[in-house]
Amino acid sequence: MEFVPRGSYFPKQEIEADGRDRFVLRLQPRVFQESAMSSLYPSLEDLKVDQAIQAQARASPKMPALPVQAAAISPPPVLYPNLAELENYMGLSLSSQEVQQSLLQIPEGDSTAVSGPAPGQMVAPVSGYSLGVRRAEIKPGVREIHLCKDERGKTGLRLRTVDQGLFVQLVQANTPASLVGLRFGDQILQIDGRDCAGWSSRKAHQVVKKASPEKIVMVVRDRPFQRTVTMHKDSMGHVGFVIKKGKIVSLVKGSSAARNGLLTNHYVCEVDGQNVIGLKDKKIMEILATAGNVVTLTIIPSVIYEHMVKKLSPVLLHHTMDHSIPDA
Repeated sequence: MEFVPRGSYFPKQEIEADGRDRFVLRLQPRVFQESAMSSLYPSLEDLKVDQAIQAQARASPKMPALPVQAAAISPPPVLYPNLAELENYMGLSLSSQEVQQSLLQIPEGDSTAVSGPAPGQMVAPVSGYSLGVRRAEIKPGVREIHLCKDERGKTGLRLRTVDQGLFVQLVQANTPASLVGLRFGDQILQIDGRDCAGWSSRKAHQVVKKASPEKIVMVVRDRPFQRTVTMHKDSMGHVGFVIKKGKIVSLVKGSSAARNGLLTNHYVCEVDGQNVIGLKDKKIMEILATAGNVVTLTIIPSVIYEHMVKKLSPVLLHHTMDHSIPDA
């Protein structure tokens, strides 16, 4: 007789006769239930809505379908509230077309259980396939880029050392550096096969200056000091944070920004992948206002940002930094 269900995190216990009219309590080895890797979500809202969708799918009856004329029409049992009852959940309107398109579809007459997303797959029933999420993505690993110089012998790139590493400090608009997709905060690991660890900013600029104008090979890691936070606007078009000179200074309680872990004492580097460094707060808020209902911010800790932009004039950041909208 088992006292603890199979698959629990506690030892199973059994009482069995030992053949001599005695009962012996035996402890079996600890059994662990294997758990699949959880799905990933752009935001907390996506996670909660997907949980409701999955609960409804699990609660749906899995019996063979009857002929249409004989089938009784009755609502399926529901463990979670219906999506219709989740109107304005967390300030969202879950009857939107994007959510309905993301629902698990069960073909008529099909008795096969609907499978969920693959382990580790990004699931976004509310965010959908947001361009901003894709544009702001910080990819893991390293990549190789081929950079050249313009007719003036310039790459449009400024570099800065942080903790013995070499990082992109400035990418000027309409230059070779912007065309190959370099962004503020990218780490440069190699230049023409030479490791950059421990280099000074001056040495890095000298190496780039002496490099071939036709081809400079760099190995890059995407923005290791930055992270992205995806949020959803409420009915007033707000996500719930306040900035001052590009720095997040406060959050609105209960807002999407607060729920999704946006942090104060961080600077906003990008809005939906578009660089906003050096822009006035009013301009940043205009970009936020014109963004869709799903907004992805790229942020960086204040101490790192302030070190990286040290000795760069605000005018240079505002007028020469590449603020174009990147390709998805």
